[in-house]
Amino acid sequence: MRKERNFVLDCVLGQAEPLGNLIEYAADSVVSKMLLDKPVGTITLFAFDQGQSLSEHTAPYHATVQVVDGKGVFTIGGKENEVRAGEVLIMPANVPHSVYASERFKMLLIMIRA
Repeated sequence: MRKERNFVLDCVLGQAEPLGNLIEYAADSVVSKMLLDKPVGTITLFAFDQGQSLSEHTAPYHATVQVVDGKGVFTIGGKENEVRAGEVLIMPANVPHSVYASERFKMLLIMIRA
């Protein structure tokens, strides 16, 4: 796991790379790759196969999501939001939220602990 994390970081450290190329879909799975993990926050790339989800949970900090490919359904405080490639969504701190892949999609999650 550590080698993979360093490989992904090395791919983008000081140079531009298409986000979608840094992670691949896997059948019937949610794949995640940590791009940055620091005490002040994390940046994680996810690839959801169609029908996959993250169950409802909360986070103590706001979380910013940018959909990179496809579209996903984000339910925040009971309200559904369909977010498509190129769109961004901020999930507020301490509000229950979940994620569902109505089709395959990739997203970048930025969590700043402040």
